[in-house]
Amino acid sequence: MSESKMLAAALAYVGRGWPVFPCEPGEKAPLGVCVPRGFKDATLDVEHVRRWWTRYPAANVAIPTGAATFDVLDVDVEPSGTGYPAFNQLKRAGLIPEPLAIVATPRGGMHGYFAGSDQACGRLKAHHIDFKASGGYVLAPPSEVNGRPYSFVHEGSAAGMLNWSAVKDLLAPPRTSPVRTFGRPRPEGAGIPGLAAWLAAQAEGNRNSSLFWACCRALENGAAESDLDELVTVAQSIGLDQREALRTVRSALRTTRRSA
Repeated sequence: MSESKMLAAALAYVGRGWPVFPCEPGEKAPLGVCVPRGFKDATLDVEHVRRWWTRYPAANVAIPTGAATFDVLDVDVEPSGTGYPAFNQLKRAGLIPEPLAIVATPRGGMHGYFAGSDQACGRLKAHHIDFKASGGYVLAPPSEVNGRPYSFVHEGSAAGMLNWSAVKDLLAPPRTSPVRTFGRPRPEGAGIPGLAAWLAAQAEGNRNSSLFWACCRALENGAAESDLDELVTVAQSIGLDQREALRTVRSALRTTRRSA
């Protein structure tokens, strides 16, 4: 691979409005001589980018994740296991939205690019998946590690947002407490009226995961599928569109049926 491709890729990402920064050639660590603050020194300044990759033409290209760019679900392949079973479980549960891009990683894993958000980064080590969002970064194609490149295998024109809270609830439900309140007071009772009132009070950014939680609690306490219509109506009243709300309900139904 010619070294000029790194600069061309960096400029293409800047053209999409994604700030970039250089990492060590063949490695994931930021190139400290250029970016002493790491991903915090990422830039959209074309001349700055040209200077970096003219001086270090083999430097890998990295992009900060989060609201300004995209979130990434990192599916790892390691000697101890692979993240693909967890990814497939998430797909069956309806928790994998339409990706902006899919990138093949050097060890046979995958990066799924989704709509950027202010969610925190996270990791489910036992399931071999990581989540890169606010405060994270990823190497982007055509970066290389150990002589193997990152490469696009799919690029779309629109992307949905991956709900990391819902991912964790499905793959690694809490063991110490059967009730999740997302930092807010618990609803008064697990009946539909109490759950609906609690859901109506949820803040933006927490509504989808709150609907998922409320549906699971209702079903665990004997609610029928039709009883969840009231929760869907409340979810729409606080900003979720009907399609997203119904997808979350279906995910809750699948989750509770598996755990029954």
